[in-house]
Amino acid sequence: MSTENDQPTVIIEKEGRPEIGAFLLGALVGAGIALLFAPSSGEETQRRIREQARRLRVLTEDRVRGLREDLGSRLDSARQAAGQGRVAASDARAELEERLARSKAAYRAGLDAAREEYDRRRDAEGKGSAEAD
Repeated sequence: MSTENDQPTVIIEKEGRPEIGAFLLGALVGAGIALLFAPSSGEETQRRIREQARRLRVLTEDRVRGLREDLGSRLDSARQAAGQGRVAASDARAELEERLARSKAAYRAGLDAAREEYDRRRDAEGKGSAEAD
């Protein structure tokens, strides 16, 4: 059942990790708003600001450390895959060169056999015509 005050709601979701910049901006804005509306003395407010800044720095350092570790492991995986690809390419090239050498040798052997057969037949024909004379 709908009332006059019902408004359509739009929910936007983003796949993947949230951006660090957006996270930090939200944390700073939230901390600033909380401090502005909190009834406390100037000294207490300064202490809270310092504490929030320290917490934010620790949190940011942890996030950056985690991202560096993740990036490092992904980089290691990419390097390992590239190394395996180079080995596979080298193996494939060696096999191809070996097959090519065998094919060339077979071609030469066939060519030599064909020449020998041709020469044998020519010699046989030459002897046959010489005997007829």
